[in-house]
Amino acid sequence: MMDATHALPISRQAQLAGISRGSVYYVPTSVGAADLVLMRRLDALHVEHPFMGARLLRAQLNRAGFTVGRKQVGTLMARMGMEALYRKPGTSKKHPGHEIYPSLRRGLTINQANQVWALDTTYIPMAKGVVSLTAVVDWASRKGLASTVAITLEACHAVNVRQEAFARHGKPEMVNTDQGRQFRAHALVPAVKEHGCQLSMDGPGAWRDNVFVERLWKSVTYERVYGYAYDSVTEARASITQ
Repeated sequence: MMDATHALPISRQAQLAGISRGSVYYVPTSVGAADLVLMRRLDALHVEHPFMGARLLRAQLNRAGFTVGRKQVGTLMARMGMEALYRKPGTSKKHPGHEIYPSLRRGLTINQANQVWALDTTYIPMAKGVVSLTAVVDWASRKGLASTVAITLEACHAVNVRQEAFARHGKPEMVNTDQGRQFRAHALVPAVKEHGCQLSMDGPGAWRDNVFVERLWKSVTYERVYGYAYDSVTEARASITQ
């Protein structure tokens, strides 16, 4: 792309091409034999333990007799395009047309079943793509009351799982959610209120307000997601919601 014999200097050519001048002179270096050994070992560890980040992988390598630091492991992971599998934010995005309800659960003593239910959604990675897992948990007993796996993050799935929980376990005094658009949608709010239940919403990013559901997500992720590569929604649904 760059022409050293052209009348324009290389810096001007790089500017016109929209690239940095330094990248013109950059010569990629080959990977050393020692790094290749580490990368093969990292690849094997990542397949076996996809949730491990640079620190945990460094510890595994050290136990196996490799002298390597966390920064070097992180550099090799970036070079290989390797990233630890973990739950990421994105299920609590707001919708400008939906009403926000105040948090009624904070400071409330919860000591009996069907007093407060928590309703939440998380993403589950598959071999190709992701699915959403929505569940209802009783705050006092920490019991999962109902759950569903779907390919979209729509309010109808939250409505369906809430109806299943109502049919099986009666109705609570309060349903607590985050401020995700699927929980503030017009399809869900009336479905909660028509049963005489109060609707409570946690503050944005306040995962500690729904800590028991977050603990459930962690258990599901470690027991039913890490180490699995579901090929279909049916397979993921059968394994996760059993």
